[in-house]
Amino acid sequence: MDQTYQVRAIGTVQSVLRERGTAPRQGDEGGPDAWIAFDPEVARGLRDLTVGQELLLLTWLDRADRSVLAVHPRGESERPETGVFATRSPDRPNPIGLHRVTLLAVDGTRLKVSDLEALDGTPVLDVKPVLGERGER
Repeated sequence: MDQTYQVRAIGTVQSVLRERGTAPRQGDEGGPDAWIAFDPEVARGLRDLTVGQELLLLTWLDRADRSVLAVHPRGESERPETGVFATRSPDRPNPIGLHRVTLLAVDGTRLKVSDLEALDGTPVLDVKPVLGERGER
């Protein structure tokens, strides 16, 4: 399994969160509102997003340790060591972040979202709508 794939950042997180140690572990644990600044080349792809819509934001957790395969969940040493794929740890072989956010505002190629625990400068890989019960869109 020595295949590699290329992904490119299409945007960047703009947040008050600067240090991993001060960021909430999940967005619903106090993640602040943040802006996502997108590359103008993908502006057409932002069409039809609507304020109030729930989105899944995929990021590249660029400050993660890619060598980690097991962790103590939530960094609590009294909890048993657990395989990283059974956790939401940012440290993992492919540190892809998955964030469920709500779109608060659109300003050109910038989106303001709620509850984002990603750090300032985190590369954004993709945005997808949260589908409704019938799988709209």
